[in-house]
Amino acid sequence: MTYDNDAVRAVLDAARAEGRTALTAPEGKRITDAYGIPTPAEGLAETVDEAVSLADRIGFPVVLKIVSPDILHKTDAGGVRVGLSSCAEVRGAFTAIVDNARSYDPKARIQGVQVQQMIPDGGQEVIVGAVTDPTFGKVVAFGLGGVLVEVLKDITFRLAPATEDEALSMLDGIRAAEVLRGVRGGPAVDRAALADLIVRVSRLVADFPEITEVDLNPVFATASGVLAADVRLLIGDPAPQERRRYSREEILSAMRRLMQPRSVAVVGASNEQGKIGNSVMRNLIDGGFPGEIHPVNPKADDILGRKAYKSVTDVPGEVDVAVFAIPAKFVPAALEEVGRKGIPNAVLIPSGFAETGEHELQRRIVEIAEEYGVRVLGPNIYGYYSTWQDLCATFCTPYDVKGPVALTSQSGGIGMAILGFARTTKTGVSAIVGLGNKSDVDEDDLLTWFGEDDRTQCIAMHLEDLKDGRAFVEAARATVPRKPVVVLKAGRTAAGAKAAGSHTGALAGDDAVYDDILRQAGVIRAPGLNEMLEYARALPVLPTPQGDNVVIITGAGGSGVLLSDAIVDNGLSLMEIPDDLDAAFRRFIPPFGAAGNPVDITGGEPPSTYEATIRLGLEDPRIHSLVLGYWHTIVTPPMVFAELTARVVEEFRARGIAKPVVASLAGDTEVEEACAYLFERGVVAYPYTTEKPVAVLGAKYRWARSAGLLR
Repeated sequence: MTYDNDAVRAVLDAARAEGRTALTAPEGKRITDAYGIPTPAEGLAETVDEAVSLADRIGFPVVLKIVSPDILHKTDAGGVRVGLSSCAEVRGAFTAIVDNARSYDPKARIQGVQVQQMIPDGGQEVIVGAVTDPTFGKVVAFGLGGVLVEVLKDITFRLAPATEDEALSMLDGIRAAEVLRGVRGGPAVDRAALADLIVRVSRLVADFPEITEVDLNPVFATASGVLAADVRLLIGDPAPQERRRYSREEILSAMRRLMQPRSVAVVGASNEQGKIGNSVMRNLIDGGFPGEIHPVNPKADDILGRKAYKSVTDVPGEVDVAVFAIPAKFVPAALEEVGRKGIPNAVLIPSGFAETGEHELQRRIVEIAEEYGVRVLGPNIYGYYSTWQDLCATFCTPYDVKGPVALTSQSGGIGMAILGFARTTKTGVSAIVGLGNKSDVDEDDLLTWFGEDDRTQCIAMHLEDLKDGRAFVEAARATVPRKPVVVLKAGRTAAGAKAAGSHTGALAGDDAVYDDILRQAGVIRAPGLNEMLEYARALPVLPTPQGDNVVIITGAGGSGVLLSDAIVDNGLSLMEIPDDLDAAFRRFIPPFGAAGNPVDITGGEPPSTYEATIRLGLEDPRIHSLVLGYWHTIVTPPMVFAELTARVVEEFRARGIAKPVVASLAGDTEVEEACAYLFERGVVAYPYTTEKPVAVLGAKYRWARSAGLLR
């Protein structure tokens, strides 16, 4: 693609020199022409006679629109007339819309009237636009246009600039995607032309950051191409790049010393029980951290049996992490000492910074940290756990169950919920990290580290915002091909961003953009805290599926129906059972059972029926995943079902046949023990629910698709 950047630059510079934030229609036309964005033939008329001449040259029918840098909503001002089919109609319309505009805003500068080719009836109305999102920067939008954009709000977003493949995915990403493929015998739209338009708009806003919004609505998409009937462009000052960026190598170097330290200093260590400095020291010592622990307190010589130092500058040798447990007002001076000592990481537990309105104090610690090259975790956090290092640098309860899950939270309360869940479910973790105010270290830093950490197989993150959405997307894209990333984004129902003068901007609510961009990055978004924790717990347990064919084997018809609903709800595919496989299943189930999918073996069957059908499901290579529905009977008690299922699954995995198997157990309280037994042996099982095991399986499939692992 080639673009006339000089032509765009000339238009933008002229508008900004006049202090304008909106471009006129003729200016928009020059920009769309420069970027190959198809628009109707048009011209600017300053007089009635010029309007008639233009209409005659363009060809009737035509549309007339007021041109004024001060009138953004032309229709509201009575500044639009459509379907004009004669010179007389053009004359009357010209006079009317100019009069309307002057009545609407007597001070408005009126540059003339735009005469535009009337687009023939037919085609699908869509919207293509772009906005400047505070988290992700420039994003491109696509959805159904015209009046439907406000009614249906069926719109999807991608980072700009978008590739052709990403643009094509947007066409399939709206709920009404089928409309674009042609319905009731109607022709499909030209997908290549529509995707090309999306790419060009995304490239335009990426090339010119001062273009804050683009709104092409409606765009008429037909089988033979696309045409943008109305163009609206807003401009402003490019957002300044406030956050310092670190290279991947710099991030990994700092995070390695944070998560695998050899020496830790506790600034504000204390002998007094009940103080944070005492709790941190006890957790480090009692947790068995094998490295050096240096208490720092100018008023003590000895803390918990260890030599105390007046300042971190007095500590001998290298120190990897300084954990702060002092009041906020003393942090800047102590942080300068950390910087002079050459300590690469400061963990700021204290509160009393931006979260309480002390923004200047927080800016000060960021400035000090950047001056000395110190990476800051916090402030306002509970600390962090790095279990494989036996490191518990927190004032909260200790946790030492080692495992493959890394968990982060922006909130201390959520962090403690994570801790309690992990303990209750015996979830082994590689790390639990508090992020708090995220003055420096944030999710993309930790994601970069956990992506490389061999001890971590799944990363789950609770966040309220992202400081640098693009850096997070970059880190996620590098991580997802190797391990799942689960995100719980708080504020899901927050009111959308208000953006004057643009349908695109008005629809680009925070959550809508987050949802699409996180999906674009391959991230699994959890709808709630429990789902995030369950995904994190279960995804490392499940093998990666090799294909889309899912089979339900159930002892209860009702469970089978609910499990089928859950399959559809989670974007999974119930396998169409071929005749030979159907016959094979029927050999093991009673005549009043039902083959097909779900395979209903009925509730009164002995353990041998469960075992035979599960074996068949694992044996047949056409089946890629199994969903088991069990209900409690005396014929096959819960632990009998659990033991036979675990044994068969383990036998097949030993033979190199590893398929995801999830189970829903309905029954008396004994099913809880059976589920725990299955979970510990690689079968994700839940009592009293048909939704949760399938949701976990769906999350595994979403990751496998994003990672390109499905055959």
